[in-house]
Amino acid sequence: MSDATTLYDLLADGDDITVVCHNNPDPDCLSSAFTLCRIAAAAGTDESRILYSGQISHQQNRAFVNLLGIDLEPFDSESVRDRPAGSLLAFVDHSVPGANNEVPEGTPVDIVIDHHPAEGIEADFIDHREEIGATATILAEYVTELETTVEVEVDTPLATALTFAIRRETLGFLRGTTTAEYEAVTALHDRIDADLLDRLSTPSVSGATVNAVADAIGNRSVRGSTLVTHVGYTSERDALPQAADYLATLEGVETAVVFGLVDDAIHVSARSTDSRIHVGDALDDAFADVGSAGGHREMAGGEIPLGIFAGYAASDDDDALIDIVERVVTARLDAALGLDRAEE
Repeated sequence: MSDATTLYDLLADGDDITVVCHNNPDPDCLSSAFTLCRIAAAAGTDESRILYSGQISHQQNRAFVNLLGIDLEPFDSESVRDRPAGSLLAFVDHSVPGANNEVPEGTPVDIVIDHHPAEGIEADFIDHREEIGATATILAEYVTELETTVEVEVDTPLATALTFAIRRETLGFLRGTTTAEYEAVTALHDRIDADLLDRLSTPSVSGATVNAVADAIGNRSVRGSTLVTHVGYTSERDALPQAADYLATLEGVETAVVFGLVDDAIHVSARSTDSRIHVGDALDDAFADVGSAGGHREMAGGEIPLGIFAGYAASDDDDALIDIVERVVTARLDAALGLDRAEE
């Protein structure tokens, strides 16, 4: 029996399903949740809902939700923890309670579909493929198979959502792409809406995002082939990965790390093409004891509660807080990445 059929049968036995996105969900996570709910509906599940925590601040993510009409609800821990028998809980694009999500540690999970590195995954159904370039690829495989066996409808919005997510997660098929990504998109190609795909790819950019990227450029420090920078305070969390994507293209730069203060936490985003560095492991080494961080060899992120700087956070001097955060975070990154500050 295939994974798609096994998943379908599990969904058919459930009364309802709650799909929990990871914090600050991106198109890979959102499209995967959207698709899983479609499969659940075809299996006869009475109700499905998608929960998220954090922000949907990246302009592409906002456009993705609005243009595709994806119905999202803020995360509710009580409904996840106290769900009745027959109510299924699913994770897509993440895998462990309490790791990049607000689900309490130890909460039983029924379904996990993910491509991120992780250990200790427990669920009735697990499809965890680190070698795959996007979680959306796995869901695209499922619906392509189930379309011919149980008549799961793969309409234009669904095909477009999955195609955009795969393309975005792999940076236009240039990062972490496998044969599976090309096969998935090929199977969906005839049903995508090219105009909608273009609109999703080129949404308007907020002034706050432009300012954050400009700050990242201005604050950059390059040692060898590694660039480290910060944006100070920003309301646009997703400006950090955008800045990291851009700065990683600078001549001579193989690894770019961008951090900034968003609300009550420090967010970190990293990109690398250096074969000597697993940037996900590097961020984990740098911040695992004070927050959560990790990811792939070429792409990673992290979040550190600002509470570890409580003495400074209580100050009215924002510049002083930014300065101490910069020094502490940079020192940890130097140690994890093996950088020698004497080279400056």
